[in-house]
Amino acid sequence: MAQGSDDIQALIALMARLPGLGPRSARRIVLQLVRKRSQHMTQLAQLLDRVAINSRECTICGNITDRDECAICTDPARATGEICVVQDVADLWALERGQAFKGRYHVLGGTLSALDEIGPDELGIPALIARIHGENISEVILALNATVDGQTTAHYIADALVDSDISVTGLAQGVPIGGELDYLDDGTISAALRARRRL
Repeated sequence: MAQGSDDIQALIALMARLPGLGPRSARRIVLQLVRKRSQHMTQLAQLLDRVAINSRECTICGNITDRDECAICTDPARATGEICVVQDVADLWALERGQAFKGRYHVLGGTLSALDEIGPDELGIPALIARIHGENISEVILALNATVDGQTTAHYIADALVDSDISVTGLAQGVPIGGELDYLDDGTISAALRARRRL
């Protein structure tokens, strides 16, 4: 049974490689785009072209932007003396969705990993430390993933700042709001017990 032209099949295959999409979701998306091409496809193609040409990493924090410096780094109201260190841009965007943090960020682009030969220089950690000292930062929040590599990276950065007057903190870990203990993994339950507080 014919399922469209070679170009459409190629588009479906390309879309299916995107995170969170499989072949079935990709087919549905492409079919919708083709059916509504006058409403969606032309505008989408133009936006994809502009993003491909103009997007770059912020020269200060590593966020994705269409300028040399992102809107967060150039916003004077964000100069709170707090900098939040994250593993990648997706983590920065997740924190921004919560609208709880009003400081600035630094995107490492990964974590330390001896197996993958990713050391401090590959992540630009020396540049991060210089930035922290150069921007009059009073608190560094290490919002790295609770994995072995994430925690190794957090400890490395904390150790690099141990002789300074800068407060180094990490995100609380434990039971999420609305979470039921029976559905949580052992590591999350252990972290929640260690981070317990008086009621």
